[in-house]
Amino acid sequence: MRAVKLGGGQAGGMNVVELAEPSAAGRAVVVRVRAASLNFRDAMIAAGHYPGISVAGLVPLSDGAGEIVGVGDDVTRFKSGDRVTISCMPRWVSGPLEQRYALEQYGVTIDGMLADYVVVDEEGLIALPEALSFEDGACLPCAALTAWTALTDSRPLLPGQSVLTLGTGSVSLFAAQFAKMFGARVIATTSTAQKGQRLKALGVDEIINYRETPNWEKAVLDLTDGTGVDRVVEVGGGNTIGKSVAATRLGGYIGLIGFVAGFGGALDPLSIITGNVTLAGVGMGSRLDLEALVAAMAAHSSHAVIDSAFDFEDHAAAYARLAASDRFGKTVITLG
Repeated sequence: MRAVKLGGGQAGGMNVVELAEPSAAGRAVVVRVRAASLNFRDAMIAAGHYPGISVAGLVPLSDGAGEIVGVGDDVTRFKSGDRVTISCMPRWVSGPLEQRYALEQYGVTIDGMLADYVVVDEEGLIALPEALSFEDGACLPCAALTAWTALTDSRPLLPGQSVLTLGTGSVSLFAAQFAKMFGARVIATTSTAQKGQRLKALGVDEIINYRETPNWEKAVLDLTDGTGVDRVVEVGGGNTIGKSVAATRLGGYIGLIGFVAGFGGALDPLSIITGNVTLAGVGMGSRLDLEALVAAMAAHSSHAVIDSAFDFEDHAAAYARLAASDRFGKTVITLG
């Protein structure tokens, strides 16, 4: 079978290798990967910039979907021919995140999805309904699940509440889609009028161009009669978190997910205390969370927003597309 292996930092690049096709035993299954998708962290991992991760020889990408082509003797949840999506942290079935689950992540600490076949414990698989394509399924385990958790964990979003999303990265797009699914009002920031139009087409209620309105937190307050939003899906990091706090209502909730706008920054603890704001780090979700997400998407005929799809042989171009400023949606690699 074909697989891509990282060479250990940007200078090492990515190499296509031939490996023996795997077999299944015990509770393991063999999945023929039909599609995989890229996340922001995948570019960091490939470049050797992801904290604490040694990438030399690693098969990248945490997200993939396909069909089962082999099952071990002890498998009870699936059979050959079943369509599945693969959970990024296959040991995290339910409950809160624990260190032991985080130690096993596809494309981060163990070989990932950029290969024709992968071996997966049956507990790390989710059935993929016919209503969702393999490309849809490949976009869900990291970005979509993170967005879902940011809206449902601890204090679930309620109909009629308001949500602020930042930019048009994949997590933010999924968060906007899910928030509308839940009956919420969505305010989104973006950098261009064209992206704003595409957000409107997804059902976003109000758009703020953060290049034209750098103090976008004040615009959010204006749109909410000075109150602020109930919830923020915060993906920017150190350079945006202060504005997100200012845009959140008294007693509101911020799901802190990423750092696409940079590390560092300063956050005045007093703003959290006086605003009674809940600031929670979001780390994807369990397999049961992913099952709920998949069921909701199928029931609402919802699909992943896909920017572009590349063949396996063009995986380097897929990585390049991930960094494009005009990208809108997920970057997918198909494997036949």
